[in-house]
Amino acid sequence: MVGTRGMGWGWLFFVLLMVGVVVLVVVLIRLLWGGGRDEQRRPPLEGRSRALEVLDERYARGEIDAAEYDERRRRLEGPEG
Repeated sequence: MVGTRGMGWGWLFFVLLMVGVVVLVVVLIRLLWGGGRDEQRRPPLEGRSRALEVLDERYARGEIDAAEYDERRRRLEGPEG
């Protein structure tokens, strides 16, 4: 009877310990295998934003001249731009 008095809360400690171990394993797995996926966490670019990005890249590479760049940028930005 004396030996069983302290065991009343032992099961709770064991359950909390197991939950802590599972959480630790999940966190470690996400850190090790999910660390290089920053691109997936970014929200997708809107169509116009991506188009402007491509236009900027083409201009930077010299594929289009300044006049063509300005014209296409005006068209992509539309009346609100």
